Amino acid sequence: MDTSLVLQNLLTPPALFFFLGVIAVLVGSDLEIPAPLPKLFSLYLLLAIGFKGGLELQHSGISGPVLPTISAAILMSLAVPIYSFVVLRVKLDSFNAAAIAATYGSISAVTFITAESFLDTQKLHHDGFMVAALALMESPAIIVGLLLVKLAAGQKRPDEGPMRWGAVLHEAFLNGSVYLLVGSLVIGFLTAANSPHSAEKMLPFTDKLFYGALSFFLLDMGIVAAQRLRDLRRAGTFLIAFSLLMPLFNALLGVAIARGLGLIPGDALLFVVLCASASYIAVPAAMRMTVPEANPSYYISTALGLTFPFNIIVGIPLYLALVNRFIPVAG
Repeated sequence: MDTSLVLQNLLTPPALFFFLGVIAVLVGSDLEIPAPLPKLFSLYLLLAIGFKGGLELQHSGISGPVLPTISAAILMSLAVPIYSFVVLRVKLDSFNAAAIAATYGSISAVTFITAESFLDTQKLHHDGFMVAALALMESPAIIVGLLLVKLAAGQKRPDEGPMRWGAVLHEAFLNGSVYLLVGSLVIGFLTAANSPHSAEKMLPFTDKLFYGALSFFLLDMGIVAAQRLRDLRRAGTFLIAFSLLMPLFNALLGVAIARGLGLIPGDALLFVVLCASASYIAVPAAMRMTVPEANPSYYISTALGLTFPFNIIVGIPLYLALVNRFIPVAG
C-alpha cells in the first residue's frame, strides 16, 4: 500500500479532528459536545448526502451498473450477518453472536461520508447512485439479525410468541437514519428533475457547510470512540480480532464483487467501504430494543471502538490501494 495515501487521509481536517477527540479522552480533558449537537450534525450529514446523491442519481440515470450494484449491496447486507454469525458462535452465545453479526452486516454512514471526502481530495470521480446502496443496506441486516435470534435462540425464549413482523419491519425500514436518508435521496431526485433552480439554492447548505459539519461530527466520534475503548476489555481477544479482521475480509470480497460489476475506482471504493463498515447507531438501537439478552458493550464497543476508527484511519486508504491494485482503470 502507498503510505502517502494513509498520510493524505490522516492529515485531512476530519481525520485530525477525530484524533483531537480521541486525545482529549486519553489526556483527561473535560472537552465534551452537548448532547443535542451530535444528533443534529448526524441528521444534517444524512440529509446532505442523501440530497446530493438524489441530484446525481437523476443526472446519471439508473442504467448501466446502477441496479446490479444496488442488488449486490443488498445481497452483501444479507450474507455478511450469516457468515459472521457462524464465526461468532465459536465463542459467543446466540444472542450476542446475532447482535454483533447484524451490526457488521449493516453500514456506517459516517465512514461512507468520510470515504467520499477522501475521494474528493484524491480527485476521483464517484457516482451518486452509491448513496442508494448506502440507504438500502441497513434494513436487511437488521432483519437477518432478528431472524438469527429467532431461529438459533428461540428455544431459550420459551415464553416468546410469534415474531412481531410489523414491529421488526417498522424498526428496519422506518428508523430515523434510514427514513431521512431515503427521503432526502428521493427529494434530491425529484428536485433535479423538476426544479433545478431550487437545487442550486440548496447547495450552500448541502455542499459548502458539509466539510465543516463532518469535521465537527468526527470530533465527537473521536471522544465517543475513545470512551468505548474501555469496554473492549470485556470483549476479549476474540472480539477484538473479529472487529479488525472481518472488515478486511469483507473488503476483499467487496473488491472482487466491484471488479465483477465493472465499477470505476471511486464507486468501487465506496462499495468496498459499505461492505467493510459496521453500524454503531441504527442496528445497536434495534438490537437493544429487540434482543435485550445481548450485551451492548460487545456490539457497540467493537463497531465504534475499533472498526470505525480502523476504517477512518487506515481502512479507507488501504481499500483504495486494493481497488487500484485489482481493478484496472478503463482506458
